[in-house]
Amino acid sequence: MFSRTDRSILGDWWWTVDRTMLTGLGMLAVLGVIIVFAASPPVAATLGLDGSFFITKHVIFLLPAAALMFGASVLAPRGVLRLGLLMMALFGFMLVLAPFFGAEIKGARRWISVAGTPLQPSEFVKPALAVVTAWLLSRRQGLWGMPESLLVAGAVIGLLLMQPDLGMVAIVGLVYMIQLFVAGLPWIVVVVAAVLAAGGAFLAYEAFPHVQSRVDMFLDPETVGYQVEKALRAVASGGLFGRGPGEGVEKFLLPDAHTDFVFAAAAEEFGIFFCLIIVALFLSLLLRGIWRVHEAGDRFVQLAATGLVCQFGLQALINMAVNLNLMPTKGMTLPFISYGGSSMLALALGMGMLLALTRRNARLES
Repeated sequence: MFSRTDRSILGDWWWTVDRTMLTGLGMLAVLGVIIVFAASPPVAATLGLDGSFFITKHVIFLLPAAALMFGASVLAPRGVLRLGLLMMALFGFMLVLAPFFGAEIKGARRWISVAGTPLQPSEFVKPALAVVTAWLLSRRQGLWGMPESLLVAGAVIGLLLMQPDLGMVAIVGLVYMIQLFVAGLPWIVVVVAAVLAAGGAFLAYEAFPHVQSRVDMFLDPETVGYQVEKALRAVASGGLFGRGPGEGVEKFLLPDAHTDFVFAAAAEEFGIFFCLIIVALFLSLLLRGIWRVHEAGDRFVQLAATGLVCQFGLQALINMAVNLNLMPTKGMTLPFISYGGSSMLALALGMGMLLALTRRNARLES
């Protein structure tokens, strides 16, 4: 597409960006359009909307998402840091407002209205935090930057607990611990942190009734939640090759077939083999990202890219595990496949920053 001697912004971007990772993300987006197109009409009909309502909005959101991903991917590491700081300031402020002024949905206040459009600030704070903590850790050798980074991460976790959003707390906390480990955290501290995290999980179980009910339902073999039961029926009825596009039955009884349980809807209509392709695609992107992190020669790039790629992999893992009843239910989308507005845009920004950080010879000092 571009000559190797082309020194324009686009030319330089084309020859330095990881085109394998870019292609994989594009494939996920295409698969998402196909699956949402098949899974969303029954949900729209249940809500009294036109059958094409969700797929139309999904495609419309893909356009700015693609623009945001490209815009972030052309940045130098210094630009990624500035973008992360800006996102942390803007959406961090919204995160402070959410528990007080956000709309209450299922007992939590995670959404805030911006110009009449619902927005989940935590989705944007998540990638920004990975970049900011990486910068704070990379400014000094070893773990001397840990106190400042811990202060920022702790503040975000505290705000998430106020909503409450324990699933996001788990992802943010785990990703931060992975960054600390990459930065040089000893194994003994990792073990202690894991014990403390287990204690925190028990306290959350005792403090939040909705968490307690979800965990009890998950642990009780005689009780399965309505959505999980329908999701498992959808997976089982699809078999190896699925019922065929538009032929699903369980999706009519699955309220979140286009969002949280889109993986189960895909299994019913396209089969287990198709879902294995999705899993393989996510796994290949995760491994590709880890490999590029391993090749990075800059400490900030290494830590920030580690956080971003781990966030991406953990979100996909949690969504698929919930669909297969391997962990308690958690409202979390499947990256670039589930229908979603703020989630799609935040993921696009996060992956755009990852593409920027994994470009050839990316260094913060340059």
